[in-house]
Amino acid sequence: MTDARNDEAADWIEEREGDSLRLGYRVTGRVFSGTSSYQRIEVVDTGAFGRMLFNDGVVMVSERDEFVYHEMIAHVPLFVHPRPRRVLVIGGGDGGSVREVLRHPEVEHCRLVEIDGMVLDACREHLPSMAGSLADPRVEVTVGDGVAFVERTGERYDLVLVDSTDPVGPAEPLFGPGFYSAVHRVLREDGVVVSQAESPFLHPDRQRALLRILGDRFERVGIYNYANITYPGGFWSFTFAARGDLCPLGDLDDARVERSGLAFRYYSPEVHRAAFVLPPFQAQALRGLRTPFK
Repeated sequence: MTDARNDEAADWIEEREGDSLRLGYRVTGRVFSGTSSYQRIEVVDTGAFGRMLFNDGVVMVSERDEFVYHEMIAHVPLFVHPRPRRVLVIGGGDGGSVREVLRHPEVEHCRLVEIDGMVLDACREHLPSMAGSLADPRVEVTVGDGVAFVERTGERYDLVLVDSTDPVGPAEPLFGPGFYSAVHRVLREDGVVVSQAESPFLHPDRQRALLRILGDRFERVGIYNYANITYPGGFWSFTFAARGDLCPLGDLDDARVERSGLAFRYYSPEVHRAAFVLPPFQAQALRGLRTPFK
């Protein structure tokens, strides 16, 4: 039984989801705190979840479960696209998505565009298990606005991963129609974009809005789910949109995954397929907004 007096004296950090949900994490050490031009950034140590990154009081990553998010945002499209040579990651200053992308030797170039240089510096120093990947010679880091980058660049990519925070503050434009028109332009003809798509329990309106935007611009559009322990509700989604005819189910080759020799903690071909099977409440909420996959 918890000693209430000890619990009250403990150091806690909380994330609030609206006015109805709070998640608390017991802190064993305050590692970094700073305020950039965009947000407040904190890195803390916790007993249960390892080291954690918070932006404006919202959990970005924890060492305990970050592998779930990063494996699912990266390997689902990487094992579907036949020739993923050039990858663009927008957001994701912790480096975890880049780390997973670089596990595929066929990737020749990965550009990370992160708006907040303080996030990059904090993660390089305090979360090296993720941000250490940013030192790889295949990686080019750009500190800047991802929306402006895709609007102006002349580069073309096979995959775009939108590793964004919630659609507030600096991440809000990453959920808009102008941004996805520009993403469509920078993708090659068989290109794919995967985006952080919030929670089916907590943000169904955001999911519907994002799928409508993607459906107006891409040939194939879908959504898939994953489970973790530190995001509110524990059940979150990514969208998958293909400029061409790539199918996240029909174009998945189990033998290719096996030949890669990669070991995963969450991703597998079976999990990949199951992730696209939506529970009925979510399928009903998103009726008519997805491309049927076979």
